[in-house]
Amino acid sequence: MSLATQQGDDDDNNILVAKVDNARNISNILKAIHFRDTATVFASSNGLKVTVEESKCVQANAFIQAGVFQEYTIRQDSATFKVNLTVLLECLTIFGSSSAPGMNTALKMCYAGYGSPLQLLLEEGGVLTDCSIKTMEPDEMLDFGFSSANVENKVIMKSECLREAWSELDMTSEVLQILMSPDKPYFRLSTFGYAGSIHADYPKDSDMVESFQCEQTQTNRYKLSLLKPSVKALSLSCKISIRTDHRGFLSLQYMVRNEDGQVSFVEYYCCPDEDVEE
Repeated sequence: MSLATQQGDDDDNNILVAKVDNARNISNILKAIHFRDTATVFASSNGLKVTVEESKCVQANAFIQAGVFQEYTIRQDSATFKVNLTVLLECLTIFGSSSAPGMNTALKMCYAGYGSPLQLLLEEGGVLTDCSIKTMEPDEMLDFGFSSANVENKVIMKSECLREAWSELDMTSEVLQILMSPDKPYFRLSTFGYAGSIHADYPKDSDMVESFQCEQTQTNRYKLSLLKPSVKALSLSCKISIRTDHRGFLSLQYMVRNEDGQVSFVEYYCCPDEDVEE
């Protein structure tokens, strides 16, 4: 019996049951936020939000909508637990990170509630394997207080050009400086490393810029070490939304399209490193 048609006898005992025909659609999006060993999973009727934090200065969220799954059932308003993300990814890719052409790893994921392990059942080519991952008490997540109402500047652009910028900027720099302005240079990324000052400018009417909304000139610096993990999401994404609020807090929203054409989102929040005098 294949996993796609299997109906577990104990499904009624689980508060969360999710099935997907291609486990890579889940593992790839989780890899985009895998810069710490542990993650907090928040499940609701909308789907899964998986959160990773670093030093209370950066937070990454992977949003996996319920529609990404072929089946998705949650029997209470929400469920929250912490899990070892490294172990979870190892289980999701237990058959290898790349399957043979035309062959996918099917996944069934179950959670019975507080204190219960996260149960994974994976099937590929008729071979079944099951994994049980210990869950932990979730940490209180940092609230960055990033509200759309307080967004002062926003740029939506194709990820391709930002990937090029990352390869050209000086990674020996301690900070990445982001300038957004209603006037030239409009949108500028700068580093200050061993090679000196390097700038990457993007005109607001560039083919790569889909939307440019800037109310006032803002210059903020962010620790490059905190932003480097977001390159994983950048490499997977097709579009990115870059927003800053009145405090200079940064939001990077990545739109990721999976192998089946479905869209998921990864978001990074980062606090500014220091104020820059205008």
